[in-house]
Amino acid sequence: MKSYLLSGLIFCYLSCFNASQKNDTVQLPDPALNKTLLKKNTTDTVSIIAVGDIMFGTNFPTNSTLPPNDGKDLMKYFTTELKDADISFGNSEGVFLDAGGVSKGAGVNVFCFREPRRYAQYFVDNGFDLLSVANNHVADFGEEGMRSTTTTLKALPLHFAGLENYPTTIITVRKLKIGMAAFAPHKGCIQMNDYAAAIESVKTLTKQCDIVLVSFHAGAEGRNATHVTKRTEIFMGQNRGNVHEFAHMMIDAGADIVIGHGPHVARGMEVYKNKFVAYSLGNFCTDGMFNLEGVSGIAPLLKI
Repeated sequence: MKSYLLSGLIFCYLSCFNASQKNDTVQLPDPALNKTLLKKNTTDTVSIIAVGDIMFGTNFPTNSTLPPNDGKDLMKYFTTELKDADISFGNSEGVFLDAGGVSKGAGVNVFCFREPRRYAQYFVDNGFDLLSVANNHVADFGEEGMRSTTTTLKALPLHFAGLENYPTTIITVRKLKIGMAAFAPHKGCIQMNDYAAAIESVKTLTKQCDIVLVSFHAGAEGRNATHVTKRTEIFMGQNRGNVHEFAHMMIDAGADIVIGHGPHVARGMEVYKNKFVAYSLGNFCTDGMFNLEGVSGIAPLLKI
């Protein structure tokens, strides 16, 4: 693995992506500052944009829950920024399935995300290259939902990882190989709590790639989960992992960048051994039944 100097620039937005809130006020960064700090087109620099959870809209239980204009406008304020990098990364939360599948349940506290397959094109339209699909909603509609998701994403110019059949991926930019491994403590995903297997996966990528990014979807959820506890976090009776221990372990194994998401709020960031960790990038584009007020509506856009 080559040695790199990492510089970071963080833009924080108030999330305006809940269609029910009708909030069109967005403050964008100064483009001159962006170009000064991060020179995209130099030969010795590769830039990576990372955001948190993305769920364009669900047709479950009915199509009446889909967003206005079929979701095409959800990211329109940020398309230029998302495309202003060599690689743009996000967490795709849910499955791409037009109909069917066996939902994991129903009720007040059960959320099932079934996005129409055509919605996956929105990742491409808005400049995304790299996706994590390891999260607690990728198995919302069982094996059929996961198969449909991978088939849909494979048909697009996207790289993704995090499922048992797709544990890692490698994307080449300017003759540099950038590898990603994605983990979550959830059904169907590459298990982050299996430390030995996770370490081996990252070590293998390190031998193959110039830069290694690790994504994880873990930790407790909600407004009371903004801080990294440095302990194992239990949420809804499930072991959601020790994200601090895991992130450090991944860097010790060779990762250069570790990006977290899952708590639905932004969490702290740190530099460990001159490598970058973001413990949660919160909700970036989430339509529907979510309350995006206060800390739940802070949507970081990280550029490294």
